[in-house]
Amino acid sequence: MEIIQVVGLGLIATFLILVIKEQKPVFAFLLATFAGIVIFISLAGKLADVIRTLEQLATQAGVKTTFLETVLKIIGIAYIAEFGAQVTRDAGQGSIASKIEMAGKVLIMVMAIPIVMMIIETIIKILPS
Repeated sequence: MEIIQVVGLGLIATFLILVIKEQKPVFAFLLATFAGIVIFISLAGKLADVIRTLEQLATQAGVKTTFLETVLKIIGIAYIAEFGAQVTRDAGQGSIASKIEMAGKVLIMVMAIPIVMMIIETIIKILPS
């Protein structure tokens, strides 16, 4: 039932933002950012549970933890970049939001290079010479 709390917080924040926006747009923006952060923090415990479960599965499957860590970092970069871009877009700065998204994509590509190299090396070993 946590989704009801999240949606409730979102609806209350939206209503307050609509009321405040005409008088104090800066406070409306701060309220929107604060609501987003509260929602994210409320989900942090659930994310930690998912990460622990994935780590246990990787250990049982014999997967190197460095690969799992890299994938989790990539997912983290994606979420953080998306959140930052949305907050920036809410502030009316669409061009900066686009740059944040581009930076996230570049960082994801950089983080993925070791995994891609390992896959290519494995394919080369499998192919006959």
